Amino acid sequence: TQPGYFGSDEVVVGPTGTFSFEYLRFGAFELGQADPNAQPLGLSYGGSVRFIAERSAEDYPELIGLEDLDLTVEVGAGVTYTQPNYEVFVDVRYGVIGHEALVGEVGMDLFVRPSDRLTLSAGPRVFWAANDYVDTYFGVDADAISTFDAYDPDGGLVSAGVEVGAEYELNDLWGLEGTVRYDRYLGDAADSPIVTGGSDDSVTATILATRRFTFEF
Repeated sequence: TQPGYFGSDEVVVGPTGTFSFEYLRFGAFELGQADPNAQPLGLSYGGSVRFIAERSAEDYPELIGLEDLDLTVEVGAGVTYTQPNYEVFVDVRYGVIGHEALVGEVGMDLFVRPSDRLTLSAGPRVFWAANDYVDTYFGVDADAISTFDAYDPDGGLVSAGVEVGAEYELNDLWGLEGTVRYDRYLGDAADSPIVTGGSDDSVTATILATRRFTFEF
């Protein structure tokens, strides 16, 4: 569940997903950790991808007069530093479909493990974006005939918040994950008439069933 669009006070339900790569062996070449139960410590690197759903006045009549936005795809990379009781990460992405801007997110999680199978986490999040991102989702064109005043925002901090989560391993292959994230818009994003006319808070919740796969050739 998430807001229908950035600044919306309407909640929508839709699909989500995630994946991670753990281990590869090809001849003498090895990458990752062979033990599926081992906790990776220290620095690690990986890809980062985010999809942003389309925004249409057909679905949200209050947006009539604003330009409809197609599905956005952001692609980038991230670095994570992990220790037994905490984790810090930085992700940087670029909009390859939709907006054409750099975005970045910094976060930290603290871990508590009540049992071998249950992990609880909580930590802050800060999201930043360049001009084209903020203008795409929070700007209002001066030529737009809408209920919103014209608005030309600049890039910068977009939001800050906190995420709490839980992971439970049902067995060696299956698991359950759930997260709840709260963000509050900042800076020019918070001053957007789209946000002031809707909501300056954003709450996202997810629940996932996870499955570990092994491919051998």
